[in-house]
Amino acid sequence: MCGIAGEIAFNGRTASQEAVLEMMGEMTSRGPDGRGTWHAGWVALGHQRLSIIDLSSAGAQPMLEEGGLAVTFNGCIYNYKELRRELEPDFTFRSTSDTEVILKAYRKWGDDFVHHLVGMFAIALFDARRGEVLLVRDRLGIKPLYVAEIPGRLRFASSLPALVASGGIDTSVDEVALHHYLSWHSIVPAPRTILRGIRKVPAATIRTVSPDGSWHDREYWKPSYTRRAEHAGWSALDWQDAVREALRTAVRRRMVADVPVGVLLSGGLDSSLLVALLAEEGQHGLSTFSIGFDGAGGDSGNEFEYSDLVAREFGTRHERLHVSTAEFAPSIGDAVGAMSEPMSSHDVTAFHLLSRTVTEHLKVVQCGQGADEVFGGYGYHQPLAGAERSQALPTFTSSFVDHSHDELVGILEPEWFTGSDVSSRVLSSHLDAPGADTALDAVLRLDTHLLMVDDPVKRLDNMSMAWGLEARVPFLDHELVELAASCPPELKASQGGKGILKDLGRQMLPTAVVDRPKGYFPVPALRHLEEPFISMVSDALHAPEAKQRGIFRADYIASLLADPNMQRTAVNSNVLWQFALLEMWLQRHGVG
Repeated sequence: MCGIAGEIAFNGRTASQEAVLEMMGEMTSRGPDGRGTWHAGWVALGHQRLSIIDLSSAGAQPMLEEGGLAVTFNGCIYNYKELRRELEPDFTFRSTSDTEVILKAYRKWGDDFVHHLVGMFAIALFDARRGEVLLVRDRLGIKPLYVAEIPGRLRFASSLPALVASGGIDTSVDEVALHHYLSWHSIVPAPRTILRGIRKVPAATIRTVSPDGSWHDREYWKPSYTRRAEHAGWSALDWQDAVREALRTAVRRRMVADVPVGVLLSGGLDSSLLVALLAEEGQHGLSTFSIGFDGAGGDSGNEFEYSDLVAREFGTRHERLHVSTAEFAPSIGDAVGAMSEPMSSHDVTAFHLLSRTVTEHLKVVQCGQGADEVFGGYGYHQPLAGAERSQALPTFTSSFVDHSHDELVGILEPEWFTGSDVSSRVLSSHLDAPGADTALDAVLRLDTHLLMVDDPVKRLDNMSMAWGLEARVPFLDHELVELAASCPPELKASQGGKGILKDLGRQMLPTAVVDRPKGYFPVPALRHLEEPFISMVSDALHAPEAKQRGIFRADYIASLLADPNMQRTAVNSNVLWQFALLEMWLQRHGVG
């Protein structure tokens, strides 16, 4: 886990090391253990290192390989030891790092090397013989990869602010991305970002860049959300056994490290299953961490009752972090500063604070992110379970979308309003595509492969890496996701969602953890706004920069501020916070 950066110069130009250093300086927290640069004419690479595997200097990056290869890489290849054993008959290794395995795998298999990698990764690989640079993102987009095209050059980095720091980037707000942000509780899926001049390499993509500036993308992985013939005779119990084994494998893989690995234990089903499986694997004295807040608006601010129960059951070394409202408010600015893009989810600051505490003990944790998207755990999935395939779009829209296209007319100033419903068009193209048998299959595919990447996945990466913490997500193991995609949707949607995981939980966990109302990472103070948050919101929306930008209609903002907790989205988020967070982020990063 690290931060990567680079510049590719076209048509005989020389790549700028200075620009790469500017980007790396913005990403020091992602890799506090070391820094490296390399350049050769039209390509310059940079790397901020967080040492997890091969802590010696032999694992430093950028790493060079005979034959004119150079790589800078962010992430972890969980099967690197197995790959190394497969490659050792053909190659001599100089380190015990997973980075070197990537280089050797590329030498053996070419572009198909990516099919051999199990893990989370963003890779930039320069091949002098082919005269190409490959930019590669993992199957689920767990590791970020931002790109910016400027005249005669392409730059890339692990964070959007790093690209901004390099200079010369168009940092104006993208109207289409703004439409997405306001439609889908701040999600702006790849390839767009909220800024015009910066884009994202999509998940499961290899981008090949040539020295003349041309490039092309290849999607290398796309699971089918259909039923497989080999599963035709499976019972519900067969599916439980298969999911349990796949999840056990995913958890085992993510224990690979040369440093200790802990768990973020919310007390919910997903993270509790990880603790139980790790206990089965013989992990005794496991370190676990949970966070809680003051209540507000009638909402409880913590789930310590359940996380304590799991910690006692499995004998973990458990750390509880309680954050009062007085402590929480000053932390929001730092969390906004750590966001690569504006994220209005209420739990972003919670992850930021929890990550700070965890890094006092560990460098690596596992967590339960992704289980709801993969196994149908959200409330908005339930209406899809009984919907006709042709009704996927209207059913999903009614239960998920924050603001309709028509509603945005009364929210945005005219110059920011797109002429057509660009967000519905994106949803339609994904939901109507072949390869999903039912309406719920189509929505889970949309959630897992488009929306999730730029909500919980990005949130976890940004907030953990702000403190140099590597967070691993077993529920996004690509083989587990493939299995879940083929699973009958009624097994996932049953019991109010995640039925198949709940059945597993009853076999492995205290029943109180499983048979309870669905919780969330609770931050009541941002769901029900009180002081000092109301003043914080008002200041952001009335700041000179906000007035100059003029994104939101003044009369609409005034109506929200008159009753800060009146308007809620379809998923019960605070609308005023969503709008204010966008302005807070733009102002904090000096863009837009």
